[in-house]
Amino acid sequence: MGAMQQRAAELFRRVQDEICAAATKIDGKSFHEDSWTYPDGGGGRSRVLLEGNVFEKAGVNFSDVAGTFPADFAATMPGSGLAFRATGVSLILHPRNPKVPTVHANFRYIERGDGGWFGGGADLTPYYPYRDDCIAFHRVWKDACDRHPDAADYPKFKRWCDEYFFLKHRNEARGIGGIFFDYQSGDPEKLFSFVADAGLKFNEAYFPIVERRKDEEYSEAERDFQLFRRGRYVEFNLIYDRGTIFGLKTGGRTESILVSMPPLVKWLYNYQPPQGTWEEELYKCLEPQDWVNGPARGR
Repeated sequence: MGAMQQRAAELFRRVQDEICAAATKIDGKSFHEDSWTYPDGGGGRSRVLLEGNVFEKAGVNFSDVAGTFPADFAATMPGSGLAFRATGVSLILHPRNPKVPTVHANFRYIERGDGGWFGGGADLTPYYPYRDDCIAFHRVWKDACDRHPDAADYPKFKRWCDEYFFLKHRNEARGIGGIFFDYQSGDPEKLFSFVADAGLKFNEAYFPIVERRKDEEYSEAERDFQLFRRGRYVEFNLIYDRGTIFGLKTGGRTESILVSMPPLVKWLYNYQPPQGTWEEELYKCLEPQDWVNGPARGR
């Protein structure tokens, strides 16, 4: 294992620990942990919280594995040879209350041949968009990028996120974005510093939103709309998500990979939100926009 690989693995373990601690504090229920080994080397620890007081399902995974890429999959990524080493932390938190947004984040480092690269990001998927929440989420990531101008570019990463988390077959975005970056192989020290800062800022970006919204009242109709919108999440993860594809293509632990799936979901036929409703406003909020400088949509 290279020095950067080891440092990245240590960082991602810490990120997993801090996020799980914050989620447990706000939910009141603890995560169950499964430690597992990877057939070719390494392993990970999957932490899952089910049927919590705030989170209906939460998964925070750490992995540090070595293996061999299938040749066709290797052709889609930088580097040489088929052998790889990958470490990362990934998470998805599905709240029970539809006024609390779902959140996803992951940070990873992959070595192949003589080189390595960082990737990752975080994005927010509200069901009922509160303007202040969307702005606050984006500002944390902009601040993190601005602190590392030689390694990060918020406008670029924000645009990349808007383009990546897009369901082409629906012609709509999954959520209101955040940042996304991949195949970053510049100065490794500067990149590591940025990824460490970003990973450890996740709690600041998300949990204050949860605190503000977790006790909001909601109706059965709003809960149904949440379950319907979760269907878009499932579609994206199974069709487009690079992390899901990477895990399945490289023989990863299926239970850990698919922990991102929500526990309950609905698909409705040809649903159209009624005019003038908050549900209709969500679709306007899904259009790419400048959340930091406004004017931003939402309530």
